[in-house]
Amino acid sequence: MAEIDISKYRKKISYAVTLFWHTRERQPGDQKDRRTSDQGNRGAVTGGKQLDGFIELLTEIAIDYGIPEEYIHLKSNYLPGYFRPSKNWDFLITTPTNELVCAIELKSQVGSFGNNFNNRTEESLGSALDLSTSLEEKSFFLRSCPGLDI
Repeated sequence: MAEIDISKYRKKISYAVTLFWHTRERQPGDQKDRRTSDQGNRGAVTGGKQLDGFIELLTEIAIDYGIPEEYIHLKSNYLPGYFRPSKNWDFLITTPTNELVCAIELKSQVGSFGNNFNNRTEESLGSALDLSTSLEEKSFFLRSCPGLDI
């Protein structure tokens, strides 16, 4: 496989980073408009959408490297787990026969580094272990995933 030329994506990377911070700063205000009551900066954390620029970047890279757009899934990507019924992943790539090629979940890390780092690490390892165990135990059937529109 060809090596990724990062210089080709510099503008898209810059856009993704800018969108992350802009969305994060905007969300606490949006939260007040919705009359929700998260504590402190939690509205910026629970609002979602901060990492959409990175999803766009991943999509562009996948397409540039030959993945047809119809095999890139960005919404309702529920994959069955072993320790939990299912998990909604941010970004999936499948084959024409619905075999899983790639499952990506994006997480951001801002503030409270010690505690958040532990939480993100546990969450990442747990998601990976859950999917891996599901595959090993043959409880993983992509075609029967509820919510995955393929």
